[in-house]
Amino acid sequence: MPRLRKRSILLAGHATSMALEPEFWAVLEEMAQQQALSLAGLIARLDETRGERPLASACRVAALTFARS
Repeated sequence: MPRLRKRSILLAGHATSMALEPEFWAVLEEMAQQQALSLAGLIARLDETRGERPLASACRVAALTFARS
């Protein structure tokens, strides 16, 4: 079973937590840095555009897409 790392994030004024594998957190941090955003800012953008997809899934897909580019 992969180890998950849980983080708390403030989205739209509400605290939420999300658990992802450390490798995905690392890519998301790189994405945020490249876009001059905080990690919470990046995740807020992903949250706004994810549609019906769960937030953790949207973050994994975004990280994978970024890593492949």
